[in-house]
Amino acid sequence: MSAGKIAGILLIAAGALALVYHGFSYTKESHDAKIGPLELSVRNKETIDIPTWAGVGAIVAGAALLLTGGRKN
Repeated sequence: MSAGKIAGILLIAAGALALVYHGFSYTKESHDAKIGPLELSVRNKETIDIPTWAGVGAIVAGAALLLTGGRKN
């Protein structure tokens, strides 16, 4: 299987996940102060939204790579 076809499959999978989940979130932890044995930390929950057009674009680009075989003419 060529690298273009593998990239096409990965783009289609990533686009489908983007359409299903619409984004992802993660927790960012930052340590603000350490006073002796006492440690104060702050946790921030960050959310990254993936637009619908990006998911559809990834699926279209992946399909184009699969259909053309990922080769350069």
